[in-house]
Amino acid sequence: MTKLLYFSWVRERIGLASEERDIPAEITSVEQFLNWLSQQGDQYENALTDAASLRVALDQTHVTADAPLNGAREIAIFPPMTGG
Repeated sequence: MTKLLYFSWVRERIGLASEERDIPAEITSVEQFLNWLSQQGDQYENALTDAASLRVALDQTHVTADAPLNGAREIAIFPPMTGG
Protein backbone atom coordinates (compact mmCIF):
# COMPACT_ATOMS: atom_id res chain seq x y z
CA MET A 1 0.00 0.00 0.00
CA THR A 2 1.15 3.49 -0.87
CA LYS A 3 0.04 6.51 1.10
CA LEU A 4 -1.28 9.30 -1.13
CA LEU A 5 -1.40 12.86 0.17
CA TYR A 6 -3.38 15.65 -1.48
CA PHE A 7 -2.90 19.36 -0.85
CA SER A 8 -4.87 22.57 -1.40
CA TRP A 9 -7.42 22.47 -4.24
CA VAL A 10 -6.31 18.96 -5.23
CA ARG A 11 -7.52 17.81 -1.78
CA GLU A 12 -10.74 19.80 -2.15
CA ARG A 13 -11.57 18.36 -5.57
CA ILE A 14 -10.81 14.77 -4.58
CA GLY A 15 -12.54 15.17 -1.23
CA LEU A 16 -9.75 13.51 0.77
CA ALA A 17 -6.58 14.73 2.46
CA SER A 18 -5.00 11.29 2.18
CA GLU A 19 -5.68 7.66 1.40
CA GLU A 20 -3.84 4.39 0.92
CA ARG A 21 -3.95 2.55 -2.40
CA ASP A 22 -2.38 -0.41 -4.11
CA ILE A 23 -0.72 0.89 -7.25
CA PRO A 24 -0.59 -1.65 -10.09
CA ALA A 25 2.90 -3.02 -10.76
CA GLU A 26 2.83 -1.83 -14.37
CA ILE A 27 2.66 1.80 -13.17
CA THR A 28 6.34 2.71 -13.00
CA SER A 29 6.60 6.50 -13.43
CA VAL A 30 4.98 9.57 -11.92
CA GLU A 31 3.33 10.39 -15.25
CA GLN A 32 1.81 6.90 -15.50
CA PHE A 33 0.66 7.14 -11.90
CA LEU A 34 -1.12 10.46 -12.48
CA ASN A 35 -2.80 9.07 -15.61
CA TRP A 36 -3.92 5.97 -13.71
CA LEU A 37 -5.16 7.98 -10.72
CA SER A 38 -7.17 10.31 -12.96
CA GLN A 39 -9.14 7.26 -14.13
CA GLN A 40 -10.21 6.27 -10.60
CA GLY A 41 -13.37 8.39 -10.57
CA ASP A 42 -14.83 11.72 -11.55
CA GLN A 43 -13.34 13.55 -8.57
CA TYR A 44 -9.85 12.33 -9.49
CA GLU A 45 -10.31 13.23 -13.14
CA ASN A 46 -11.45 16.71 -12.09
CA ALA A 47 -8.49 17.20 -9.75
CA LEU A 48 -5.90 15.92 -12.23
CA THR A 49 -7.21 17.49 -15.44
CA ASP A 50 -4.04 19.55 -15.87
CA ALA A 51 -1.59 17.00 -14.48
CA ALA A 52 1.36 18.71 -16.16
CA SER A 53 0.94 21.71 -13.85
CA LEU A 54 0.89 19.63 -10.66
CA ARG A 55 3.90 19.02 -8.45
CA VAL A 56 4.62 15.57 -7.03
CA ALA A 57 6.84 14.42 -4.18
CA LEU A 58 7.92 10.82 -3.68
CA ASP A 59 8.84 10.06 -0.08
CA GLN A 60 9.09 13.82 0.59
CA THR A 61 11.35 14.60 -2.38
CA HIS A 62 9.98 16.68 -5.26
CA VAL A 63 10.35 14.90 -8.60
CA THR A 64 9.53 15.38 -12.28
CA ALA A 65 6.85 13.52 -14.23
CA ASP A 66 9.37 11.13 -15.76
CA ALA A 67 10.72 10.05 -12.36
CA PRO A 68 10.38 6.35 -11.56
CA LEU A 69 8.13 5.43 -8.63
CA ASN A 70 10.73 2.96 -7.34
CA GLY A 71 8.39 1.59 -4.69
CA ALA A 72 7.69 4.96 -3.07
CA ARG A 73 5.82 4.57 0.19
CA GLU A 74 4.32 8.07 0.01
CA ILE A 75 3.20 10.15 -2.97
CA ALA A 76 2.15 13.75 -2.40
CA ILE A 77 0.36 15.83 -5.02
CA PHE A 78 0.46 19.63 -4.90
CA PRO A 79 -1.10 22.30 -7.11
CA PRO A 80 1.26 24.76 -8.78
CA MET A 81 3.09 26.85 -6.21
CA THR A 82 3.83 30.52 -6.43
CA GLY A 83 6.44 32.45 -4.55
CA GLY A 84 7.37 35.96 -3.92
